[in-house]
Amino acid sequence: MQHTGASGADQHTLMVRRRAAVGVAIVLLIAIVLLINGCLKSEKQQALKNYNRDVSTLAGESDSQVSGPLFTALTGASSKSATDVQQQVNELEKTADALATRVKDLSVPNEMEGAQRALLMVYNFRVEGLTKVAALVPAALGSQAKQASTKIAGDMEIFLASDVIYSQRTAPLIQQTLADNGVHGLSTTPTRFLPNLGWLEAATVLSRMTGQTSSSTSSQTGVAPGTHGSALLGVSVGATTLEAEPALNHISGGANPTFTVNFENSGENPETNVKVDVTVTAAGKQYKASRTVNSTQPGTKYNVEVPVTGVPVGSPAKIEAFVESVPGETDVENNKATYLGILGE
Repeated sequence: MQHTGASGADQHTLMVRRRAAVGVAIVLLIAIVLLINGCLKSEKQQALKNYNRDVSTLAGESDSQVSGPLFTALTGASSKSATDVQQQVNELEKTADALATRVKDLSVPNEMEGAQRALLMVYNFRVEGLTKVAALVPAALGSQAKQASTKIAGDMEIFLASDVIYSQRTAPLIQQTLADNGVHGLSTTPTRFLPNLGWLEAATVLSRMTGQTSSSTSSQTGVAPGTHGSALLGVSVGATTLEAEPALNHISGGANPTFTVNFENSGENPETNVKVDVTVTAAGKQYKASRTVNSTQPGTKYNVEVPVTGVPVGSPAKIEAFVESVPGETDVENNKATYLGILGE
C-alpha cells in the first residue's frame, strides 16, 4: 500500500511538471510571436520612414537643381545667347529626367503605392514642361517673341499641375499612410516648381524673358492701329457642345474625334493666317492638331474643324483649344478654353 501511494505521488508530480513545461512553452511562444510582430512592425515603419525621406530628398533637389536654375535662366534671357539659354534648359531637362528615373527606382512599400503613382506623375510633368519650354526658347528670344511667350505661359501650367498634384495628393497620402501605421512627427518636404503665378501670363513671360511689353512688340511689327484679336466662343464634337472644366464631357468619335472650334474676330481689324490649335492629353501623352484660317473679318464668327487622331478611347482626357494670338493682340485670356472628357465610340 505504501508503494502504491508513492507511485501515485510521483505520477502527480510528473503531471504538474508537464503542465508547468507546457505553460512555459506557451509563454515562450507568445513572447516569440510578439517579438516577431514587433520586428515586422518596426521593419514596416522603417520602410515607410525611408520612403518619406527619399521623397523629401528628391523634392529638395528638384527645387534647387532644376526649378531655381530654370527660372534664373529664363529671367533676363535676352541678355544672353539664345543658343546658350536653350542648352541650359536642355541640361536641366536631363537633370529632371534623372530625378524622374530615381522616382521610378524608389523602394516603395505596398502602403505607399497610391502616393508613388502621384509622385511619378509630378516628375513626368516636370520633364514634359522643360522639354516644351526648351523648344520655344529660340523663338521667344527672336522675331516670334510674343507668340512664343504665349505658348511658354501655357506650358507653365504643366509645372503648376505638378505642384498641385504633389501638395494635394502625394504629400497628404504619405502623411496619412505614416499616421495609419503609427509613425508620427515626420514631415514630407514640400516642393514648388513654379515660383509664382505670374509665369502663367503671356505678357509677364514676355517681359521677364525679353524686357519687352506687348505694346512695344506691336509697334515694332508695324501693325494697323486699333484693336486686334480673337475670342474663342466654344468647342463641339458632332452635335455635342463641350462644357468647360470641371464638367466631364462624354465625347463620341472614337480615337479620331473632330473638334469644331468656334471663334470670332473680336478686334477692329481684318486678320490673316489665324491659327487654331487643339491639344488632347490622355494616358500620359499629348495629341495635337492645328488648322489655319486664311483671313478673318471684324465681328465675324468662324467654325474651324480640327481632327485629332490616335487618342486612347475610354481614358480620361484634357482638351485644350487655343486661337493663337495675332500681331497687335495684347490679351489672349479669351483665346483659350480647357475641357475634361472621356472619348467613346
